Amino acid sequence: MKNAIILCSGGLDSITAAYFIKDKYKKLKFLFFDYKQRAIREEEFCCREISKRLNGEFIKINLNWLGEISTAMLNKEGEIKETTEKDLEGDKEILNWWVPCRNSIFLISALAFAESEFLKSKEKYDIIIGLKNEGREHFKDTTPKFLAKMNELAKEATNDGDYKMIAPLIDMDKTEVTKLGEKLKVPFELTYSCYIESNKKLMHCGRCLNCMLRKKGFYWSNIKDPTNYKKV
Repeated sequence: MKNAIILCSGGLDSITAAYFIKDKYKKLKFLFFDYKQRAIREEEFCCREISKRLNGEFIKINLNWLGEISTAMLNKEGEIKETTEKDLEGDKEILNWWVPCRNSIFLISALAFAESEFLKSKEKYDIIIGLKNEGREHFKDTTPKFLAKMNELAKEATNDGDYKMIAPLIDMDKTEVTKLGEKLKVPFELTYSCYIESNKKLMHCGRCLNCMLRKKGFYWSNIKDPTNYKKV
């Protein structure tokens, strides 16, 4: 049985992916990235808690430099404007939250860990990422095409090339992921989707892009949303 390195942001998608694959692998390592995102405290808390529940190893990776060069609002201080239904219809809103090459950097970092484990102990690790079907308007680095290209790169970037980057939720939309999470008994209260830090434990702003998508996932799946949203 292989092992798995899970890219975990503490969000609903990555944690649902972890619960989905947890019984398919012998060892689990949770990679959490610090790229100076505003919600790092909340994200790290959720990732640590889930890694404990699933008997995995928590590993924190310092990518502060990525946050320093990022133009995304999730790396900026100050008030964040509310994301509206109209904003969700175009790609302009997506660019407001785009972090340069984020998923590529995450996957290559995980690949380095996977190869290192093999070189040290001959143990093989698959790399799990919680990408889902984002629909018509999506981040460019969340698609099956992107993942296929990264898997091609992995063959040339490592000594033996036998590593797999897997997105088990890639064909599911947010509603389907939410339904799957409920089926797998994912503790939704220990997931944090908000791009903005909170003054209270795991409080979501309810206004940013990710909060809007989280709300829609629960609404359209007809599942009670346990999330605490900030009252405005």
